[in-house]
Amino acid sequence: MTTAAQPGPSSEVNAEQALFVAAVNEQLDDFLDRQRHLVSGVSADVAPLLDSIRTLVSGGKRMRALLAYWGFRAAGGAAQAEEAVQAGVALELFQAAALIHDDIIDRSATRRGRPSVHQSFTDLHQESGWMLDPERFGHAAGILTGDLCLSFSEEAFSEIGQATSSGTVARGIFNRMRAEVMAGQYLDILEEVAGPLRTVEGAAERARTVIRFKSAKYSTEHPLALGGAIAGAPQELLDGFSRFSLPLGEAFQLRDDELGVFGDPLTSGKPAGDDLREGKRTLLVAFMRELGTPDQVKSLEAALGHPELSDDDVARVRADMTACGALGAVEAEIDSLSTASFTALDALPISDLPRQALRSLAESAVQRSS
Repeated sequence: MTTAAQPGPSSEVNAEQALFVAAVNEQLDDFLDRQRHLVSGVSADVAPLLDSIRTLVSGGKRMRALLAYWGFRAAGGAAQAEEAVQAGVALELFQAAALIHDDIIDRSATRRGRPSVHQSFTDLHQESGWMLDPERFGHAAGILTGDLCLSFSEEAFSEIGQATSSGTVARGIFNRMRAEVMAGQYLDILEEVAGPLRTVEGAAERARTVIRFKSAKYSTEHPLALGGAIAGAPQELLDGFSRFSLPLGEAFQLRDDELGVFGDPLTSGKPAGDDLREGKRTLLVAFMRELGTPDQVKSLEAALGHPELSDDDVARVRADMTACGALGAVEAEIDSLSTASFTALDALPISDLPRQALRSLAESAVQRSS
């Protein structure tokens, strides 16, 4: 990242963030308690669905909720306002739904160092000695849990007062966010199966489109805009938010893709090279196809989507990605996007407190190791 060194967030930022995160955690617990009471009237057997959602939302950095909060505050919203907390709850539930479905699609057995939701249901089947296929049961239960969580997200968002023009704008952002994630997810799985047959020249642009719509917009752009819209931000400010948050989200996902190949399992909570085993056609892979030798590209194609890929095979692909310049090209892209994001942040007409907070969140997003 080429931006000049900046001081860390002030104690005032840290204190305000801590209060907000605590409020989001408390409301999440209260919301899921109400839902558990509701479904207990259906059957006690449904409880594991709620338990798995609660376990998943208990982790994470609350980045999307915090971006919404500081978008709200930057647009003039009051500290710890109820509607900002409620927006954070809705975003955390939406992210959890997306993660549950994403892990099924990617065949990921772990999430944040624990069994993924569908894997936990597969384990429950095996431990209980039930009949038929445990994996099929796990996937089915995981899909239903993700759908339930998506429904909860909509319910939580609907509890925000929206009988105003700002509420209408916020509703539009929330609706668009959900549709774009699904479209981006489809493009991701389409590229896994069709990418090897498509031109190398278009691979990088296709990867960027997946990054933008599957991750960047829902991770950073829409949460920040959502908070701003709830506080009544004018369109000019929302446009400025986008100039900051969209390149940030793209850099964030590029870092995630890099960690999917080069990350340390002890910090990432996932096996080394998992993205290779899942066959993900990331920008890192696109650059490898452009820059690698024929032998390196052949080795890469043999590795992608191979579920039994060994650690030695992963190490060989890593070495090839480094040697041909693919890793360096991704790092350069992250640096360029980060610079654009921080330049846009400096230009935002907002007060110092939210600016400090947004800078700290942005730095954590692009400099992380997990």
